[in-house]
Amino acid sequence: MSSAAERASSGDPVRGAQAFAANCGACHSLDANRVGPALRGVYGRRAGAASRYSYSPALRTSNIVWSAQTLDRWLQGPERVVPGTRMRFRLEDPNRRADVVAFLRQQGVRSPPQ
Repeated sequence: MSSAAERASSGDPVRGAQAFAANCGACHSLDANRVGPALRGVYGRRAGAASRYSYSPALRTSNIVWSAQTLDRWLQGPERVVPGTRMRFRLEDPNRRADVVAFLRQQGVRSPPQ
C-alpha cells in the first residue's frame, strides 16, 4: 500500500496509541492543551480551530481539514505542509504514522463533563 489513505486504513490503533504516547505525548494530550493542542476529535476538524489553544497564524489560516492524507503529510514534515508552523517534530516511519492516524481517527469528540 502506498497512499496515505490506504496506509491509514491498515493502521493499527492499538499500536497507534503506543506510538502516540511514545512520540507525541511529550507535547500533546487527547484532552488537554500542552505545548501542542489537545488532539481528541482532531480527525475531520479544520486545522487551527480547536478552542482555547493559541495556534500559529500560519496554521490558523491554512484551510487544512485533518484527514488520513493531511495527517500523514503533516507528520512527515509539518513545516513543509505549513511554512511558519511551530511544530517541528517528524514521524518518519510510514507504518508508525498510519498507526498514529488510525488511533487519532478513533478518538472522537470529547464528551462534556457530567
